[in-house]
Amino acid sequence: MSTSSSKASVPSTALRPTPGMQVQPTAAQQHLLDRIALQRDRIHARRVARARSQAVALNKEPGIGDVDESFALRAAGFAREHPLAVLGVVGIAAVAGPRRLIRWAGVLLPMVMRLRR
Repeated sequence: MSTSSSKASVPSTALRPTPGMQVQPTAAQQHLLDRIALQRDRIHARRVARARSQAVALNKEPGIGDVDESFALRAAGFAREHPLAVLGVVGIAAVAGPRRLIRWAGVLLPMVMRLRR
């Protein structure tokens, strides 16, 4: 009894390329390979940009000129960097008194709010 198959026998070397053989992809395969290459480039660029931003974030001191931080954090950073200026402003405020401070705050606050827009 023979165990022959009804399919024609094809040598396995005909289906697989050998190491020295050049195989040209079809147009659809080439299109897919191009898309994969573009995606790899985008992923690589994104990783490089993320690594750079993390390096900048690690080297940057907190509270120095970051616009995205809250006002309280920026004020604390300014106070940490310029203690004499803050002390001078507090001294002037103590000498001026609460009435004058409230009056000047009513004048200056709208100006500052307009500048922030």
